[in-house]
Amino acid sequence: MKTMMNHLVKTLVLLTLFTSSVIAAEKHVATLRGEVNIDTQTTPSAIANTVNKDIKQGRNYPMQPPVIPHKIRNYEVNLNSNKCMSCHSRNRTEESQAPMVSVTHYMDRDGNFLAEISPRRYFCNQCHAPQKDVEPLVENTFVDMHTLMKSKVNTKNEH
Repeated sequence: MKTMMNHLVKTLVLLTLFTSSVIAAEKHVATLRGEVNIDTQTTPSAIANTVNKDIKQGRNYPMQPPVIPHKIRNYEVNLNSNKCMSCHSRNRTEESQAPMVSVTHYMDRDGNFLAEISPRRYFCNQCHAPQKDVEPLVENTFVDMHTLMKSKVNTKNEH
């Protein structure tokens, strides 16, 4: 049994070494670094600007949390305060003209409505994110749900 285990371990080590040498021998490994060697320090790109249009953006799939269409730098969201709620809470939306957070944010895990935002929905950046004004780093062939379903219906109607 011990000899069999030793043989198995040796086989796995050899297989791992062979696989790593094949991968290392590959000359054109796609990376976000481009053609720069791993041991070369490059100048980082400038930090992209945050989209700050305050215009609602479309969603790509059902139940997708809305993205944040404005800058949130220096917004304090901690145990004692939530800057987001100074505009998006129920009693502030008329004055701020910001959309109110969904009623689901005022529900506990059992579906009971609360007077204040639920603690499990309090930290907005868990689901919502500001957007950067950048080109995608990799090709993206994502098709949103609405377009996909529409093309499926059109294809079905053609046949």
